[in-house]
Amino acid sequence: MSLLDQINSPSDLRRFNDRELQVLADEIRSFMIGAVSKVGGHLAPNLGVVELAIALHSVLESPADKIIWDVGHQCYAHKIITGRRQGFHTIRQQGGLSGFPSAAESVHDIVGTGHSSTSISYGAGLMEATRLAGRDEEEQGAGGEEGRRRPCVACVIGDGALTGGIAYEALNQAGHLRTPLMVILNDNEMSIKSNVGAISQYLNRLRLDPTLYKLREDVAHGIDRIPGIRGGMRSLKEGMKAFLVPGMLFEELGFAYVGIVDGHDIKALRKSIRAAMEIERPVLIHIKTTKGKGYEPAEARPDTFHGIAPFHISTGKTIEQPGPITYTEAFGRGLARMAADDARIVAVTAAMSNGTGLNYFERQFPERFYDVGIAEGHAVTFAAGLALGGLKPVVAIYSTFLQRAFDQLVQDIGLQELPVVFAIDRAGLVGDDGPTHHGCFDLAYLRPVPGMNIMAPMDEAELQHMLFTALHLEAPAAIRYPRGPGGGVAMPSVFRRLPVGKAELLDRGEGALLLGLGTGVGICRRASRMLVERHGLRPTVVNARFLKPLDKQLIRELAADHELVVTVEEGAINGGFGSAVAELFAEDAVPVRRFALPDRFIPHGSRSRLLKEAGLSPEAVADYVAGRLVERKIVTAARRKASGEE
Repeated sequence: MSLLDQINSPSDLRRFNDRELQVLADEIRSFMIGAVSKVGGHLAPNLGVVELAIALHSVLESPADKIIWDVGHQCYAHKIITGRRQGFHTIRQQGGLSGFPSAAESVHDIVGTGHSSTSISYGAGLMEATRLAGRDEEEQGAGGEEGRRRPCVACVIGDGALTGGIAYEALNQAGHLRTPLMVILNDNEMSIKSNVGAISQYLNRLRLDPTLYKLREDVAHGIDRIPGIRGGMRSLKEGMKAFLVPGMLFEELGFAYVGIVDGHDIKALRKSIRAAMEIERPVLIHIKTTKGKGYEPAEARPDTFHGIAPFHISTGKTIEQPGPITYTEAFGRGLARMAADDARIVAVTAAMSNGTGLNYFERQFPERFYDVGIAEGHAVTFAAGLALGGLKPVVAIYSTFLQRAFDQLVQDIGLQELPVVFAIDRAGLVGDDGPTHHGCFDLAYLRPVPGMNIMAPMDEAELQHMLFTALHLEAPAAIRYPRGPGGGVAMPSVFRRLPVGKAELLDRGEGALLLGLGTGVGICRRASRMLVERHGLRPTVVNARFLKPLDKQLIRELAADHELVVTVEEGAINGGFGSAVAELFAEDAVPVRRFALPDRFIPHGSRSRLLKEAGLSPEAVADYVAGRLVERKIVTAARRKASGEE
């Protein structure tokens, strides 16, 4: 029996010594590679933290002790150790395990994390709650077992996530409170791509100058040998360490700094974790790991294997079949073409150049490309500054991550009326990554911002025209589009400006008016074909193009000649496109049937199945329209008969 077969809970790890646990790490890697090769997932980041997960669970006592995985795409070994090995082949599959921590899935998953830089804030709050609960017990005389160890909270945060500002806000408060929190800085020099910024350079200096650590230890041991050292001399010791060692940035924030520890040496990791548990103030353990560790293709191409589709283990090549150009590619290629003709165009992203398609722009115009790290709020205000300087900034961020910058969207863009273009990728349902990554809310949170122009293309060609249009507006503009391939339409050789706030009438019919926005247009068109083929009904189909400004004139004119008004959008039902149309007709008492994503968080699974289960499908639209029109015809006929007209 393999060691892995003997692991059903974290407590099982305590039967093994350091050497056996190192063997277990190899077994977990092989198991993980085999499973992810079939279903896809976040492989490289997870391969890098296998020993860390083993070390944490072999020393701590989860779930009494809490382990918080920042971002969450490094939790696979944690899931395998905490009793989910048998179901691991279902990871990121509908009805199976989540690809991120999920509190609904296991008591060992403390919180469902999917975004970055939040673990220290969660951890500091948990430790304060524990402290206050303990004080209440003492005041009530509960006491508990004498000598009982206080619970430990360990926050695992990557050096990429440490570029996010909220991490420093949490470090600042935890240091101020002297919260006995354990922070493990997993330093692999990567987020998805190589890290950027001064923090990355700082950590790099720590990694590359081991003599500083020898000097630090020599100074510390030398002072410790001075007879009667205490009080002022202890302060001298800490002051000399701070002067000599760059790692004292964390010490200055109130953290005891431990590092750098080999993140693939289980014995060293366990020793550091045990030592940290004895310190009565916050501790930061700085570990060095290799992203993709143990699988050569992932080590060689960690950005490719950060999140990967099913692949051949022997070669590392994906099994995906080629298809139409994706919306992301259409955006990236189009922006690069436009930038070739306009030197004022600059691009900004928050650590997602490949994911947003800005890699094309970055290769052609590196001096006009800015990766600010995982700092979405800063990205938006930085772009505001670029616009103030006369440039044309395009900010490319996933829908779910742009939520973090809502205040900046309002205060620094909207209020200042600055012409910044937001390219909002992964709008709508993203599929396997689940509720933390679905882009459901952008239409609703963008719509209230005064002066914001909001567009959504029906296909990848229209996306490029919208981008061209947005770059010629002297006002804020947002274009939201889905993940994945487009419809295979021909890409434009010449870009054209679309009339702002004007919808496009695609097919003039009767009875029902189908208004689609973005991917909703495709649903409307397919529903229309079904109605023609199955019921002989031919509705009117409109590509709204703009949520704001809304083409009120066309919609009102068409609605006057139709019995039903139906809206379709791949966004939250509250506050989006359907709400805008319903508000338009509120005074006229015209009923509007809205098809949108329901008012709940949607789980992970295939995008097509999730849309169908959410009632956002051509069949659902067609069935509703057919049912209502047939019902109205019956009611109208009955009324005529009752009045003697027939």
